[in-house]
Amino acid sequence: METTNNDVYILGIESSCDDTSAAVLRNGVLLSNVTASQEVHRAYGGVVPELASRAHQQNVVPVVDQAIKRAGITKEQLSAIAFTRGPGLMGSLLVGVSFAKGLARSLEIPLIDVNHLQGHVMAHFIKESDDDNHMPPYPFICLLVSGGNSQIVKVNAYNDMEVLGQTIDDAAGEAIDKCSKVMGLGYPGGPIIDRLARQGNPLAYKFSEPHIPGMDYSFSGLKTSFLYNLRKWVEEDPDFVEHHKQDLAASLEHTIVDILMKKLRMAVKTTGIKHVAVAGGVSANNGLRAAFRDHAQRYGWTIYIPKFSYTTDNAAMIGIVGYYKYLDKDFCSIDAPAFSKVTFK
Repeated sequence: METTNNDVYILGIESSCDDTSAAVLRNGVLLSNVTASQEVHRAYGGVVPELASRAHQQNVVPVVDQAIKRAGITKEQLSAIAFTRGPGLMGSLLVGVSFAKGLARSLEIPLIDVNHLQGHVMAHFIKESDDDNHMPPYPFICLLVSGGNSQIVKVNAYNDMEVLGQTIDDAAGEAIDKCSKVMGLGYPGGPIIDRLARQGNPLAYKFSEPHIPGMDYSFSGLKTSFLYNLRKWVEEDPDFVEHHKQDLAASLEHTIVDILMKKLRMAVKTTGIKHVAVAGGVSANNGLRAAFRDHAQRYGWTIYIPKFSYTTDNAAMIGIVGYYKYLDKDFCSIDAPAFSKVTFK
């Protein structure tokens, strides 16, 4: 069922982790983007899958309802429903997938499955107005960094992405969260470390950097190095963290950004592509954003940094992939299962 004036309205639904989000786009232009975050996990120092899926069940109906209302349309005007199929927490994914299937069936409109990682990369293509043309040209290189993923991706088209390098163990965001936890700073660690790092000396402490061949990443050694050093310093001074948390945060951030940018420089040099984007939750980090601007000046890169609202998990990025897939009539069947682990096709 399509609207009479040939406008394409896509409802995007994202539920891969602990944010329930819904967005409506008209012809690729964002009309609404509503997200309900879950505070319940803060007390546990990380996302509790069972609690996350229960919260999604509570949030999905009001979030979708608000997204449609704020877009100024009715659900009958929707052309298709795009949903996150994976990767993510299976319990969380199932809530979004089941809801999308039920709503699409009731409205008799197509279903579109979206790879969560592809969504992060394509966040750069969300338009806020009809004449919005800020998106990178194909091919471009994208550094995708979040709590669960750290990858360098060569983007040839919206549906043609090639992973040049990825983490062989922990992701960058995961390392930040774990180090924040051992410092007793709370969860989620990313925003806390970012804030403290602005007031600290990035060269105050040295932590071990991995020597992994090619463009792959590794962050488990850094995490171990941070833990052992911190344990030694706290034995000498029980109040060490409290007295030095700004310098610790700044040094940790500096090390992680340095690791990320070294491999990214290698990718740019290898491919010769100087259009470089960053995406994912860690792309909200001010140190990483500053490094991108520095590299643009130093190496002549053309850089693409997303708005803060498009860095974390959100349905607008699912909706924009859905829009492109809709144009290609790339729909999925009602029995398509969710995937907790999936890479780029």
